[in-house]
Amino acid sequence: MGMEQALSGLTGASQNLDVIGNNIANASTIGFKLSRAQFADMYASMVGGSGSNQIGIGTQVTMVASQFTQGNILTTGNPLDVAINGGGFFRELSNGAISYSRDGQFEVNSQGYITNSLGAQVTGYPADAAGLVSNAPPVPLQLSQAPVQPKATTGVNVVLNLDSTSSVPPTSPFSAANSNTYNSSTSVTAYDSLGNAQTLSLYFVKTAANSWNVYATDASGTPTAFSTSVAPATSVPITFSTSGTLSSNPLLGNVTLTPLGAAPLTMAISLAPPAGSTSSAVTTQFGVPFAVSSNVQDGFTTGQLAGYSIAKDGTISGRYTNGQTRALGQVCLANFVDPQGLVAQGGNMFAESADSGAPVVGVPGSGTFGSLQSGALEQSTVDLTKELVNMIEAQRVYQANAETVKTQDQVQQTLMNLR
Repeated sequence: MGMEQALSGLTGASQNLDVIGNNIANASTIGFKLSRAQFADMYASMVGGSGSNQIGIGTQVTMVASQFTQGNILTTGNPLDVAINGGGFFRELSNGAISYSRDGQFEVNSQGYITNSLGAQVTGYPADAAGLVSNAPPVPLQLSQAPVQPKATTGVNVVLNLDSTSSVPPTSPFSAANSNTYNSSTSVTAYDSLGNAQTLSLYFVKTAANSWNVYATDASGTPTAFSTSVAPATSVPITFSTSGTLSSNPLLGNVTLTPLGAAPLTMAISLAPPAGSTSSAVTTQFGVPFAVSSNVQDGFTTGQLAGYSIAKDGTISGRYTNGQTRALGQVCLANFVDPQGLVAQGGNMFAESADSGAPVVGVPGSGTFGSLQSGALEQSTVDLTKELVNMIEAQRVYQANAETVKTQDQVQQTLMNLR
């Protein structure tokens, strides 16, 4: 009798409506993936029967499959909101169990761990105190809140122009306290081993056409000798060609300051950009006023953590109050041969299963893994308009199966009324 077919149809349509209703309910859920009910027909087993005489006994829901398509990216501006642009899942640890999610709404808890809204810890590759990311197996990422220790200055690079029209100073010898003994000067703020700022001043004294002497003093104006490859000297001569380019060695030598309570501060002084710099500026002597183009030193004071940023490859960088940045860890991603085999756990999280296969873990942007976008979230893949149309279709299927029940009931009533 057709009751069995109709009942299976009612059950299937009801389950389909449940799936559609769940999609609609999660239309605004970050990282949610649209689900789809998949149906298959059913036939009774026949022994020695003819296939041409088989009548189906209804339908069944064989699978509710999540559709892991890419959702739209919503910009939020929060650096700890992270969207995956491409394949992969965030790998998270909760109560000793690993789960996977596309929801990148993260925060840093009181212990410094990156967690989702349910407290699950995001895993990745930790970084050491120097900012070097480890390639060890992924662990829960705990961001260090410790300040950056100071770094003593070891090199000072100054690029400038000396005025070729300048005259030899009328007074000698050089004295930082007497502006008549030098032509131009500039100062550099360096840092000692305790992170204290120390002032180093450079003075330029013209001695003849295309020839100058360079002096260095500490904050009090006391001259500091240059330690050169030849011998210590109170000043270092520099020369320029007739085209205004520096023809002497731009490395003037080392100067040493003796700050109170800190280690002696020895710095290499150069009139060229730092090694590896992309700057094309050079020290010159042209007929324009004295000007400093670049003033760079490689030390810094201590700095407190001021904020975070996350790169496309998942590297989490800390920004410090002294202007430094340092890697604090790297978010990892996981991917599966068959993501549809994942088991939904609620809370926007999935668990692996035999159907999904074992996870492959790696760095965002490599292989099959998508890149990360900080300050953004992946929206739900539910198309609300389409789901409302699907709901109408599922409702009609339910009504049609109910009509089958009604018709079968009428047929049975007719049989009961036969005399």
